Amino acid sequence: MKEVKVKYSEEDLQEFKEIITKKITRAGEDLVLLQAAYKNDADNGTNDTSPSFKSFDEGSEVMNKEANVQLAIRQEKFIRDLRNALMRIENKTYGVCRVTGKLIQKERLKLVPHATLSIEAKRKQ
Repeated sequence: MKEVKVKYSEEDLQEFKEIITKKITRAGEDLVLLQAAYKNDADNGTNDTSPSFKSFDEGSEVMNKEANVQLAIRQEKFIRDLRNALMRIENKTYGVCRVTGKLIQKERLKLVPHATLSIEAKRKQ
């Protein structure tokens, strides 16, 4: 009879922790760029004070800002999900599907380290 693993080893958890930590760092850097793009921190010019008739350009700029805000919101959620995954590593509950209670495949966790559902549970959704 094949023994079913119910949790990942310390070595596996350490490997996942390194993957997640790198992703958090990268996501944080991306978030800073997105926030700078919609806050116009880099633009200290007088573009917004000069009278202009570039309403099309302005509308396009507003749409870009809104898109960047949405991307930043998604990025913040991604970072939060990754931090929650780190907490699950600390609690030794990382990698366990919250629906089936089975271990999530290692390959899946390497690609989606914040996953809380196995492929099996995800398909049933």
